[in-house]
Amino acid sequence: MAVSWPARIKDKGATRYQFSHVIDIAPTILEAIGIPAPVEVSGIGQKPMEGTSFVYTFDDANAETRHNTQYFEMFGNQGIYHDGWMASALNSIPWDPTPSTKDLLHLDWELYHIDEDFTQAVDLAADMPDKLQEMKDLFYAQAAKYDVLPLDARKTERFRVELRPSLTEGRTTFSYPNHLRITEGSAPDVKHKNHTITADVTIADDGTEGVLMTHGGRFGGYGLYIKDGKLVYSYNLADTAHYDVVSTESIPTGKIKLKAVYKTDADEPFSGGNVTLYANNRKIGSGRIEKTLPNRLSIDETFDIGFDTGTPVTEAYETPFDFTGNLDQVTINLDS
Repeated sequence: MAVSWPARIKDKGATRYQFSHVIDIAPTILEAIGIPAPVEVSGIGQKPMEGTSFVYTFDDANAETRHNTQYFEMFGNQGIYHDGWMASALNSIPWDPTPSTKDLLHLDWELYHIDEDFTQAVDLAADMPDKLQEMKDLFYAQAAKYDVLPLDARKTERFRVELRPSLTEGRTTFSYPNHLRITEGSAPDVKHKNHTITADVTIADDGTEGVLMTHGGRFGGYGLYIKDGKLVYSYNLADTAHYDVVSTESIPTGKIKLKAVYKTDADEPFSGGNVTLYANNRKIGSGRIEKTLPNRLSIDETFDIGFDTGTPVTEAYETPFDFTGNLDQVTINLDS
């Protein structure tokens, strides 16, 4: 990474070789601006920041590394850095969604002396079994300390909302006011399920537009909005395909009830479905969603009512695309 601070760092363009990790960035910023890490926020005690500020490297290129130990773990892949040594074990290629069948406690570990071999070209595991065992023991000690255990290599299955604590479990009807924003885990799970989205709105005579509801964003999600006088249901399949169902006629003015009725082909991951649009219970459009997301709509985008607070589900509008009419509420029903 690159760090620029002309008022403090005089060694412009130089390189630092002390070991650092992404968790060091926040402590570095706090030290640089002179603010201690918070012990309490809004009455809630905070866990200590585990990173190490690297401000100490700004003035001394040869300072001894202060971040001496760092574990790594992702989808069963394991690693540990300690005092210039690196040991790691590959469970599977991260981007391959196929679950591994390997024994996570007995993987083939590699060992590198990265102070002398920073490219990790020479595996010393066979030549230094005692050092390798020392590093493996340290990994499990760190894993226990930082709540990495039990190791879990299920990959994409871990993203399934229904496997996590839910505020929506057992409910079938959800009503939301305008300008609400909640996380995916708190929102209705409509994936490959029959559902109806109903928006109670007032449309002005001179035209109204904007988002009624949206869930997700540029890299996956769906939404219902009004643009150019038409009601549009838009589905984004992980930015690999986009499906838009647009009303065939303009939305009437006044106080109306808009609906999008979704009928899934099957209650199974990836299933497609049919969408029918209504205004005051009169059909105004229909279309097809060929394929849908199986596990999760987004990692960090939210469920929004009356505006879109993150990236847009479709490039047809720019966020926040605030609804310009009167939006009483949006109701989602999970249909049988």
